[in-house]
Amino acid sequence: MEIQNLQATKTLTVSDSIHTTKENVRKIAPTAAEIQAWIVSYLADLLEINPDEIDTTIPFDRYGLDSAVVVGLTGDLEAWLDSKVDPTLIYDYPTIEDLTRHLAEELGAKM
Repeated sequence: MEIQNLQATKTLTVSDSIHTTKENVRKIAPTAAEIQAWIVSYLADLLEINPDEIDTTIPFDRYGLDSAVVVGLTGDLEAWLDSKVDPTLIYDYPTIEDLTRHLAEELGAKM
């Protein structure tokens, strides 16, 4: 009987430790540089160009992104950040730099 109780206690401790670790990971916001690098990489892959060819200061619409692509981009960004990203933010913050700055501020990331 004592052995079973010890095993149950040990299982709870391991489970709690895993839960705590996941919570800690979620609380660490990516830096502004990491957010910008993610967006640049995403667009480069999408457009099949080198990331060096992505200018972070020109509007997203200059890359020919339609609304379906914008929704896909913000959805994938939302999943990566583990935080809600409204697709209309692309229109409110029309460049990669603008969007990165906004998201970093929202997430409390280091600039």
